[in-house]
Amino acid sequence: MKRILFVAILCACSSSLSLAQQTASDTPATKEDVQKYLEVMRAREMMAKMIDAMAKPQHQMIHEQLLKQKDKLPPDFEDRMNKMIDDSMKAFPWDEMLHAMVPVYQKHFTKGDVDALIAFYSTPTGQKLIQELPAITAEAMQAMMPLLQKQMDAMMEHVQQEIAQMMKDSKSPAGGKSRATPN
Repeated sequence: MKRILFVAILCACSSSLSLAQQTASDTPATKEDVQKYLEVMRAREMMAKMIDAMAKPQHQMIHEQLLKQKDKLPPDFEDRMNKMIDDSMKAFPWDEMLHAMVPVYQKHFTKGDVDALIAFYSTPTGQKLIQELPAITAEAMQAMMPLLQKQMDAMMEHVQQEIAQMMKDSKSPAGGKSRATPN
């Protein structure tokens, strides 16, 4: 009888322990878990890099505008506009944006997921990925740009042909009946 009771208690303890282990990885990530992950990911540093990356094209666009209308704009136009862009970027509520991201991560990742991500990004390989990812992304975009441009050109040509056909059909005596278009 004692053996049966002992086995029953042992089974109960084992099943509750395995149940606890199963649910530990299924528990939602806490705010602190996600904040630690964002810290390991150097999210603030990445935001600063993103600010710089967003400002550069805007500075270039202003410079091009200046070159086009140099005689119509005040001499300090480019400096003033660049300062305005920089000030606007610095005024963005980046910390609030990071805080707003926390519930999104909590929705999509469990505590186990976040712990695994933290573990990976804490390794030298994870830190190298964080370091290299901006350059990899920029180079990948540069490599894909000709392909994207070619696709966009083909799409625009197709759209223009369709518009021309619609205009032609709307002027035809049939009153603009639709025609079947091949896919």
